[in-house]
Amino acid sequence: MMRETPVVISLRGIVNRFGNQTVHNGLDLEVRQGEIFGLIGGSGSGKSVLLRTIVGLHKPQAGGVRVLGVDLIRASHEEWEKVRRQWGVLFQDGALFSSLTVKENVQAPLRRFADLPSADLDRLAAMKIAMSGLSPDSLDKYPAALSGGMRKRAGIARALALDPALLFLDEPTAGLDPMGAAALDSLILTLSRSLGLTVFLVTHDLDTLVTVCDRVAVLMDGDILAVGGLDELSRVDNEWMRAYFGGPRGRALVKPGG
Repeated sequence: MMRETPVVISLRGIVNRFGNQTVHNGLDLEVRQGEIFGLIGGSGSGKSVLLRTIVGLHKPQAGGVRVLGVDLIRASHEEWEKVRRQWGVLFQDGALFSSLTVKENVQAPLRRFADLPSADLDRLAAMKIAMSGLSPDSLDKYPAALSGGMRKRAGIARALALDPALLFLDEPTAGLDPMGAAALDSLILTLSRSLGLTVFLVTHDLDTLVTVCDRVAVLMDGDILAVGGLDELSRVDNEWMRAYFGGPRGRALVKPGG
């Protein structure tokens, strides 16, 4: 009998409101250990808000959030800090500290959570930066001197600083040219498989979905419309879904049953 893959992110009955606008209305979602899980939806559907809810940057009006078995809504400060160390986050455009070099940005979580000598901090930062595909000469550069793709890679290096079990990515390929986006997709896939990461990514990029995602959830009208592989989702009878998957680009990328 096959053992069921553990659930590492569990959302139950999530309600998020901003004034009179209800963004999420009783939303349920599960992410399994080791998968690359994509979240798609129309503009303003609340994709980034949901990611921020999972990582504790936004508290929902109702519902439960469990990450790695910890109830984050009711967790003590100690429990929260312990689970916080087990995930890394890449926000849009990297969200690097502009006054710090790439090396110092990567060292920031290490300085917060680990009491290490300077030599070890330098060694770990160099290792994470190399894992992200940046050259050693980027260590002492400031974010303003980096291209968009390099900033995202530096953000990934920082997200990996504490050897997390979970990696959260918010629109990782947004603003990149096709070659840069393809290279970042390849990096995400390689890191996930080689490090055993569970990846939760918000995206609108069909290429990313096809290249890296094991499962995809569709966020619409405050709830999850559907979850599954792209071949399953491409057959969902919904106007937005037909437009998303049924255009020339979608038809070229998504081949039902393939």
